[in-house]
Amino acid sequence: MARRKKRTSRRKRISRFTVFGIIVLSVVICGTMAYKYSVLKTQEKEYSRQLAGLKKEKKEADKRAEELKEYEEYVKTDEYVEEVAREKLGLVYKDEIIFEPDNND
Repeated sequence: MARRKKRTSRRKRISRFTVFGIIVLSVVICGTMAYKYSVLKTQEKEYSRQLAGLKKEKKEADKRAEELKEYEEYVKTDEYVEEVAREKLGLVYKDEIIFEPDNND
C-alpha cells in the first residue's frame, strides 16, 4: 500500500486558481471574438451598400457612355451639320425663302 500512496502523491492537482483563470481567459476570448464578429458583420453590411451604389453608378456611367457614342455618330452625319448651320449660323439654301413672324403685337 505504500506504493499506492506514492502514486497518488506524484500526481499534481490543478489548483482552483488555475481552473478559474482558464475559465476567465476562455470567457474573455469568446467575448472578444463575439465583438469582432459583430464589427465585421456591420462592416460587411456597409460594404454591401457601397457595392450596390457603385454598381448603380457603373450602370449609369455605361448608359451615359452609350449615349455619348450615339451622339458622336450623329455629329458625323450631314443632318447634324445642316442643323448647326441653320440654327447657330443662320445659313440657308440659295433658293430658300424664310418667313418670319412679326413681333409688333
